[in-house]
Amino acid sequence: MRDVEYGEVRMTDHRGGDDLLSAGLGLAGLASVPLPFADPLNPTAEELRRRAIQTSWKGIADLGPLGGYGTVYGGVPDVPGREYQAFARIPGARAPHRVLLQVPDHFDRQKRCLVVTASSGSRGIYGAIALAGAWGLPHGCAVAYTDKGTGAGYFDYADNSGVGLDGRRAKRGEVELEFQPTPAPPTAGIAVKQMNSGDNPEADWGRHVIQAAQFGLAMLDRAFPADAPFTPQNTKIIATGLSNGGGAVLQAAGLDKEHFFAGVVALEPNVHVQGHGRAMYDYATEAAIWLPCALSAEHFASVPLARGPRGVPLPAWPVRCASLRAQGKLSGNTVAEQAEQARQYLHARGWTDEAMSTAASTTAFDLWRVIAAGYASSYLRRDATDMPCGFHYAAVDAKGVPSPIDPAVRAAWWADGSGIPPGNGIGLLGGTSVSTDPTLIGSECLRALWTGDDHESQALHASIAATVVKLPRSDLPLWVVHGAGDGLLPTAFSSEPYVAWLRDEGRQPIYWKVPHAQHFDAFLALPGFGDRHVPLLPYGYTALDRLWAHLYDGAVWPAEVPVPAAQPRGAGTLERQVLGLP
Repeated sequence: MRDVEYGEVRMTDHRGGDDLLSAGLGLAGLASVPLPFADPLNPTAEELRRRAIQTSWKGIADLGPLGGYGTVYGGVPDVPGREYQAFARIPGARAPHRVLLQVPDHFDRQKRCLVVTASSGSRGIYGAIALAGAWGLPHGCAVAYTDKGTGAGYFDYADNSGVGLDGRRAKRGEVELEFQPTPAPPTAGIAVKQMNSGDNPEADWGRHVIQAAQFGLAMLDRAFPADAPFTPQNTKIIATGLSNGGGAVLQAAGLDKEHFFAGVVALEPNVHVQGHGRAMYDYATEAAIWLPCALSAEHFASVPLARGPRGVPLPAWPVRCASLRAQGKLSGNTVAEQAEQARQYLHARGWTDEAMSTAASTTAFDLWRVIAAGYASSYLRRDATDMPCGFHYAAVDAKGVPSPIDPAVRAAWWADGSGIPPGNGIGLLGGTSVSTDPTLIGSECLRALWTGDDHESQALHASIAATVVKLPRSDLPLWVVHGAGDGLLPTAFSSEPYVAWLRDEGRQPIYWKVPHAQHFDAFLALPGFGDRHVPLLPYGYTALDRLWAHLYDGAVWPAEVPVPAAQPRGAGTLERQVLGLP
């Protein structure tokens, strides 16, 4: 495997109230409101790092008072140590991916361990800290991260600024930027690395993970020169990730033919097998059109976020039924009939009622359209001025109306942004019509890129084909953990076909399809939502514990492990027994 290519390395110490795992905030601080910046227009690198770590924790873990984090499972101990950070490059890529190594002061040089991970979703470099950092650092492991070509290194054409290595805003040409798109007029809006770099970074997620691990080994050489070299032969490399990060580590596993990885644990992975399951873009564009109507069905009357305060469907959802009826796609004469027909249509396409129920959150937050618009631009390698279907990113005010950006909001983008607008003063504009169902036209355009056969559709399909996972080596310990109720990446489209394919090819992955778990642990704090589910993170931690016992304590790697007998959390505080861990 080719060695990692990286530029300037920034090393920082984190001790005395500024540790690796929580930047000194501790569990209570992570769960609370963000600390204000001393100067909102010019936050320091230290302030931005603290906020980025807090935002990443709150975006992934349920830190609410009923969630049980830190009491039933998990924890946020003080972990002093060092960080090494750089921009790394995949050969041929236009934009770099950010890599970071956290080295705890108590790094165990007798049990050399490197955990490598990739950010979930489109998050920045700390996007997997609640999984990989929270498990690896207390075990004395170093933890290597990659943002896998995503992150909130937004470029604002209005003032020609992006994000430097330390997270602070800088103008084009002043320092090396996380993302520096091709020049455009000040009116071009906002450019996002994953969506507008022209790289289709998803096709390289596995290489990003491997480069992050190689960077980690090189920085361990720097941190402990008397113990160098650190290599895959004397340092066990454990790959773990969640959601898109889970897909990234499975991509990396498929590239490992040289015993680079000692084991892999993937949570709710966005994984696509050629000829098996469905690509995320396929079912996301389908969901954007059909789920608003289907969720109006009486079957979902008691589902949180599927109904308004008076128990009626959200106003826009019956409108979608009417639109589909007008197009001849539905034949019912009432909303109830139309919604039930839409539900049955999605059943025939592989959706379960459980997946649709939890997808009410994704639908209510308009995430399907947001995801599809961004990924279409990435797959078609479009810049900020030429996104498909008329979409573009631009600064907006609190009402979503285009307006000059608040400089204080822009200064905090790297720490606060999720990597995929809208949010933090950036809107997804365009792709709408003046009608009672304004978002349908854009969603149908995005869907046509999948179902069509013109040159744009062919280009999109080629980019998605480049993201398919390859077969891992036969002796790799591999564990996949996925929530049975995942409504964003349903198991029927992702983990289940992947695991079935592995088994058909003679591999022996362990697979936990966890009852009553869904995609977003952070959503469990929403009223009426958490009592129906259990968090997924404790199952990931348990799988990593089992892998540790195998690698370091001589425990036999099992052919299979009984699926946890999980039960819904209920209205009260999470209790250990409802997790049903074997």
